[in-house]
Amino acid sequence: MNNPLLKTFKTDFESTPFSKIKIEHFIPALKKTIKSAINEVNLISSQNELPSFSNTIEKLENCGFLVGRNTSLLYNLNSADTNEYLQRVAQEASPLLTKFQNDIRLNDDLFSRINFVYKNEDRNKLNREQVTLLEKEYKNFVRNGALLNKTDKEKLRNLDTQLAKLNLTFGENVLADTQSFELLIDDKKRLKGLPVSVIDMAKSLAIQRNKKGWLFTLDYPSYVPFITYSEDRELRKKICLAYGKRGFKKNSNNNTKIILKIIKLRKKRAELLGYKSYADFILEERMATSLENVKKFLDDLTKKALPIAEKEWKIMSEFAKKELDLDELEKWDTAFVAEKLKEKELKLDEQELKPYFPLDSVLNGLFKIADLLYEIEFKENSEIDVYHKDVKVFEVYRKGRFYALFYADFFPRAGKRNGAWMTSYRSQNKNQRPHISIVCNFTKPTEKEPSLLTFQEVTTLFHEFGHALHGILANTNYSSLSGTNVFWDFVELPSQIMENWCYQKEAITIFSKHYKTNKSLPEEYIDKIKKVAYFQQGLNTIRQLSFGYLDISFHDRDISKIIDVKDHEKKQIKNFLFTKDNSEICLSTGFSHIFQGGYAAGYYSYKWAEVLDADAFELFLENGIFNKKIANKFLNYILSKGGIDHPMKLYKKFRGKAPDPSALLRRAGII
Repeated sequence: MNNPLLKTFKTDFESTPFSKIKIEHFIPALKKTIKSAINEVNLISSQNELPSFSNTIEKLENCGFLVGRNTSLLYNLNSADTNEYLQRVAQEASPLLTKFQNDIRLNDDLFSRINFVYKNEDRNKLNREQVTLLEKEYKNFVRNGALLNKTDKEKLRNLDTQLAKLNLTFGENVLADTQSFELLIDDKKRLKGLPVSVIDMAKSLAIQRNKKGWLFTLDYPSYVPFITYSEDRELRKKICLAYGKRGFKKNSNNNTKIILKIIKLRKKRAELLGYKSYADFILEERMATSLENVKKFLDDLTKKALPIAEKEWKIMSEFAKKELDLDELEKWDTAFVAEKLKEKELKLDEQELKPYFPLDSVLNGLFKIADLLYEIEFKENSEIDVYHKDVKVFEVYRKGRFYALFYADFFPRAGKRNGAWMTSYRSQNKNQRPHISIVCNFTKPTEKEPSLLTFQEVTTLFHEFGHALHGILANTNYSSLSGTNVFWDFVELPSQIMENWCYQKEAITIFSKHYKTNKSLPEEYIDKIKKVAYFQQGLNTIRQLSFGYLDISFHDRDISKIIDVKDHEKKQIKNFLFTKDNSEICLSTGFSHIFQGGYAAGYYSYKWAEVLDADAFELFLENGIFNKKIANKFLNYILSKGGIDHPMKLYKKFRGKAPDPSALLRRAGII
C-alpha cells in the first residue's frame, strides 16, 4: 500500500494531502509509526550516557512526530467530516493509541532517566522553557502512573483503554441522535415568526434531501433560530424536546450508562494515583489549584448573579403573561420570550443586523483587526488540498515571514458535530510553523443570500479566531509547550478577549458591511449591540454556573451516590432552573464538553477565563483597542508564550498585576 501517512508530506508548507489519504490508511500507518516511535523511546531509555536534559527530555519531546500528526488528522476528521467507516476506524485506533501512551508513560527505564534528570539537572544551566518542559514531563509521567507498582500500572492501562473507547462512543451517540431528527413542515402557516433567511435555508435543506416543504434540524443554525423565533409553541416544544433527548432516548444511543461508567472509571483512575477524586487530580494542574477554590469561585459568582437573575426572570414572566398570553414559561419558551422582550426593551430585532454581517465581510474584517493588532496578513490559497469543498485555507504572514496555515470550515453538514472549536493539524516548534483550523456551524448561504451571520455567530467566530491566534502566533521551542498547550482555565483567555472587539465601534465599522449596500452598521445599532451585551446577564451567568456545578458534581469525591443520571442532574441544578423540570430531557447525556471533550472538572474555566479577559480588556479600553504597545504586550506575554511558564506569571507580566474579579461583574452590569 502506498500510504501517505508513513512519511512527511511533500507538499507546499507540508500541508495535509487530504485527497490522497484514505480511511484504510489510518490503522496500518498508526501501527507502523507507533512501532517506530517505541523503538525511538527504547533507544533513549537504553543509552549508556548519564541522563541529561538534552539526551533524554529533549529527545523524548522530538520522537513520535508521525504518530501525533496522524492521530490529530484522524480525530479532527472524525469530528468534522465523519462517517460510519471512519467512526469504526477511530474506535479501532483508540486502544492502540492508549496502549502507545501507556507503553511510554509506564516504561520504567525511561522514567528512571527522567527522574534522574529531574532530581539532578542543574536548573541554572537551563532556560525557563527548558525548566518548564522538564517539570511538565516529570509530572506527566507521575500523573500517568510512573510511580505505581506493576499490578497497578496494569490496572491503569485497563482504565485508560476503557475510558478512551467510552469517550468516543459518547460523542458518536450524540451525533447519531442529532442527525436522526428532522422537523419537516409542509404548512406555510406554521412558519410564522421565522425570519425569511431561516425559511429560505429550511427550504434549501428540504430540496437537498429530496423532500417537500421546509426542513429543520438540530444543527445550531437551524435549531437556534427556530427555538428563538417560531410562534408555533407546539413545534418549539417538539424541537426543544428532541434536542434535550440526545443521548437520553430509549435506543442504542442512550448515554446514561456510559456516563456512569465514565465517572466511576475516572474516579478509580484518580484514586489509583493517590487522589481523592478526579476533580482533585485535574485541578492540581489548573490555575484554580483545588476543588475548594473552584467551589468558592462558583459560589461567589452565584451569590452576586442569582438575585439579578431572579429579577430578570420576574420581568420576563410578567412580560410573557401580559404580552404573549403565556401564563407559565416552559423550557421551549424562554429563548422566544427573551427575544420578544429584547425587541421591546432595546427596540432591536437581531435579524435586522444579519444583512450587515455577511460571513466573507466579517472574516476579512477580522483579518484586518488581527493585522492592526499583531501585524499579520492572511492570503487565501485555493490550491492547498482540503477535506471538504466548504473548507478554505489561508497562508498567514507576519512582517513578511510565513507564520502558519489557517483552515476555516464554517457550515453544518452530515458527519460534522455541532458547535464550534479550534484545533491543529501540525504543531509549532523551533523547526516548524503550525497548521491551525477553526470549525464552526454557521448559517449556510442560500440561492438568494450569502451566509449572513447572527450577532451570536459573529461573536463565536471572533472567539474561535482568538484560539486560532493562540496557535498561529505561538513562538516556542517545544511543541508540548506551544500555543494552546496551557492550563485549561487559561486557554479561554485568548478566545474570550477577542469577543470584546465585537462591541467596539472602531472594530464594528471594519467588519460590518451590508451585503447589498456595502455600508457599515449604523451607529444606532452599535449602541443597541452594547446594550444586548448586558441583556439578561444574570440569567446567562447563572446558566453557565449551573453547567460548572453539574460538571464538578460528576467528578467530586463522593460519586458513589450517583445511581441515576437524570435524578442527579435534577438535584444539582434545581436551584438554577426557572422552568419546571421535564422528565423527557437530560442535559448531561448531551454534555459533550465533559464526557467527550477535555472539560471534565473544568467547565468552570469559561467563567474563570472571563474574569481574566474582562480584566485584560480594560487595559485595552484605557489605552485604545488598537494600541500597538498593549497588543505587543499581549502577543509577547500571552499569545506567543504558550505554556512556557505558569499562566499567572505570564498574566502579571502582561497586566502588571493580578486579575481583578470585579472586572467581569462590571462588564456584565452585575455591579
